[in-house]
Amino acid sequence: MEKFVYLFHEGNGNMKETLGGKGANLAEMTRIGLPVPYGFTISTQACNAYYEAGKTIPSLVESQVLGALNSLEEKMGKKLGDAENPLLVSVRSGSVFSMPGMMDTVLNLGMNDETVIGMGKLTNNPRFAYDSYRRFIQMFSNVVLDINTFYFEQLLEETREHKGYSADPEMTAEDWKEVIEGYKGIVKKHTRKEFPQDPKEQLFLAINAVFDSWNNQRAIVYRRLNKIPDHLGTAVNIQSMVFGNMGNDSGTGVAFTRNPSTGEHVLYGEYLINAQGEDVVAGIRTPQPIQTLKDEMPAVYKQFADTCKRLEQHYKEMQDIEFTVERGQLFILQTRHGKRTAQAAIRIAVEMVEEGIIDKKTALLRVDPDQLNQLLHRRIDDKYERTLLAKGLPASPGAATGQVVFDADEAEELGNAGKKVILVRPETTPDDIHGIVAAQAIVTSRGGMTSHAAVVARGMGKACICGCDALKIDVKAKQFTVDKKVIHYGDVITIDGSTGEIMLGEIPMIEPQLSDEFQLLLTWADQERKIGVRANADNPEDAGKAFEFGAAGIGLCRTEHMFMDLKRIPIVQKMILAESYKERMEALDELLPMQQGDFEGIFEAMQGFPVTIRLLDPPLHEFLPDKEELLVEVTKLQILDPASPELKKKELLLKKVRQLDEFNPMLGHRGCRLGMVYPEIYEMQAKAIFYAAAKLADKGMEVQPEIMIPLVGHVNELKEMRQLVIDAAIKVQEETGKLFEYTIGTMIEIPRAALTADQIAEEADFFSFGTNDLTQTTFGYSRDDAEGKFLQNYIENKVLPENPFAVLDQDGVGRLVEMGVKLGRGTKPALKTGICGEHGGEKTSIDFCYKTGLDYVSCSPYRVPLARLAAAQATIRHESNKKEVYTTA
Repeated sequence: MEKFVYLFHEGNGNMKETLGGKGANLAEMTRIGLPVPYGFTISTQACNAYYEAGKTIPSLVESQVLGALNSLEEKMGKKLGDAENPLLVSVRSGSVFSMPGMMDTVLNLGMNDETVIGMGKLTNNPRFAYDSYRRFIQMFSNVVLDINTFYFEQLLEETREHKGYSADPEMTAEDWKEVIEGYKGIVKKHTRKEFPQDPKEQLFLAINAVFDSWNNQRAIVYRRLNKIPDHLGTAVNIQSMVFGNMGNDSGTGVAFTRNPSTGEHVLYGEYLINAQGEDVVAGIRTPQPIQTLKDEMPAVYKQFADTCKRLEQHYKEMQDIEFTVERGQLFILQTRHGKRTAQAAIRIAVEMVEEGIIDKKTALLRVDPDQLNQLLHRRIDDKYERTLLAKGLPASPGAATGQVVFDADEAEELGNAGKKVILVRPETTPDDIHGIVAAQAIVTSRGGMTSHAAVVARGMGKACICGCDALKIDVKAKQFTVDKKVIHYGDVITIDGSTGEIMLGEIPMIEPQLSDEFQLLLTWADQERKIGVRANADNPEDAGKAFEFGAAGIGLCRTEHMFMDLKRIPIVQKMILAESYKERMEALDELLPMQQGDFEGIFEAMQGFPVTIRLLDPPLHEFLPDKEELLVEVTKLQILDPASPELKKKELLLKKVRQLDEFNPMLGHRGCRLGMVYPEIYEMQAKAIFYAAAKLADKGMEVQPEIMIPLVGHVNELKEMRQLVIDAAIKVQEETGKLFEYTIGTMIEIPRAALTADQIAEEADFFSFGTNDLTQTTFGYSRDDAEGKFLQNYIENKVLPENPFAVLDQDGVGRLVEMGVKLGRGTKPALKTGICGEHGGEKTSIDFCYKTGLDYVSCSPYRVPLARLAAAQATIRHESNKKEVYTTA
């Protein structure tokens, strides 16, 4: 016969899938001898059986519940519904994963018009008994009968005011009797039935309600947000009641074994004398700090402190504990792993190692890499209220406050004057770089997570929100509108780049905190991980920040970003618009020393670590003015000033822009295709790299350039470009008399490259998987369009489990990566492989990279600490799995 119901002593802490988290904890605390009020748990399987039976409790479940109730009555020496010696119970939900506040609880079940009299006599405290009864009616009516609490609170408040009381403890037994009659009237009015008096009917109605609460709206939303499967169901815990409101020798509270905000090793929490559990969280009375319990009830405090220590030692984790004191006797109602901030998580993990509670590997697994973003960027202080205006794509983490500006020149001007500004534009282009540098943050109404604004902001560590199409931006009028609310130039907004939220006004920030514990934890991570961590950096400043955060090299240096400087754009445009090879070479000769200087700075910042430099990749039209704006300017000049020399110049420029315009730039004339048609561009870049290497060799510094040819789809492209780089190296070596070590590889970002990786590996020293573009070309999605239009709908409706641009699609894109590694190493066993898309800074993608045998991951500088920790966690998890397989084999 299938078992659906377990008495507390029949379970243990490993039975979460059956008993839920709460039930497993209650069973485990009972097992280790803690003072837990006795009870039983109805399993998650019973919940599923309830839904399978059409939301009806099956007879087998019902008979097991009644059997367990009988055992509980014998254990407690009380009976449910007995007028002389009544048993009262609580009915609580308990899912496998913690879902705080998501489902419903009923306390004091078993009270009726008869048992309330018995309780009054037994406790010699009728006031307490009637107070407990009115609480039960209110809670049961809300949770089980679906009557809004407002009606009960309104009646209670009116009664208090009428009697001249300021708080509930002033109410007498007679007052509570009056309230109870009023409450019963509310029930009859809303349900057209009397309040149920039979305790067994109450019990099964409450069990139904807890099962139903598994599928209430807030529980469904919480599960979706936290990726908790819908099929797990909830358990129901039936537990004998203990009372914290039986006088001044009673109380109730919630405490953490350590401070959940800072991680400090002190008891942290609060309690109320002469109160029940919900009073602490309801905010009706102000609780006392847990430390003052030492003066109020010294013996109870000592027992509680000892219990906290014992629980931490047993669970080897910081605990969140609910407790009640009934007439001087301590009862532990619940314990669970306490939720904490990133700062606290790190401190607790490190200190528990130092205290000998856990080992270093366990400490590393205790900190969620995603939480580290809180510590590396400014964040909004949660203590302050937010007025949400709109929400876009969280393109670059961090938070910022500033005055709204709509133009890069304005941003620069105000920024230089010491003002804090946020640059708001439909989208940004290389022309806006000076404004982005000056701004605190960037907001765009168009574009996705790989748009110009997003990529540049992430590289600079600035907060950025993209694709916020709720903003109707009028650049000329210098304002944007959201739902009829107009935000003008100079108005102050706050943005949270981690959530994509744009808020009105200034909200205080918390500055990044890199504690000694954080540094120590990352040192332990480096000792464990078996996969390298590099950074994506395009200038010496970003490279220096990456080195500071512990990057062991640059995995992607995007040279096109070096051309986005305002001083360089005219020279780049001159190169693009050149009518002859000679004109193009003149522009390239101007750019070469600039590129050389960039590479010298980056090599120097990385202090001998490898630097992977990707030769020019984007479509050339990105460096030219916007076609539509240029057309407007030409038309105006043709009408207003047809003889102007400026018109001829603009007309030539428009002609060239039209020539370079592409239907699908992502699949157009970019990457190595550019080098194949204009080899002089790639030759200039290669020479700049080798001149920089020679210059640093003069200073006695070691460099490891890795030259990456982008967007290769056929081995012949790489073969030709490889030879071009080798020829450039020979020329510079002959010219400078310096020999240098370097490697030439490619970025695998086209499915054909992964499918023919065995051929491509013949010409490559390394593969770097550009998973941003590989995801676009594999799915056939343009990222900017997908994220702005349909991708969120796909995720909400579970067409896709995750955004594939944020979390690597292991079944599709991941399979191409696996194939590329396998085929490439089949040709060259020592082929170095890495990943340099944004997935290189995401924990599940890093885990995949470890399993696939990649040598390194590369991510933005500010995600390097996260990647170091995630890489260590992947190593620990998979190494321990290997050991388990070995020992059981």
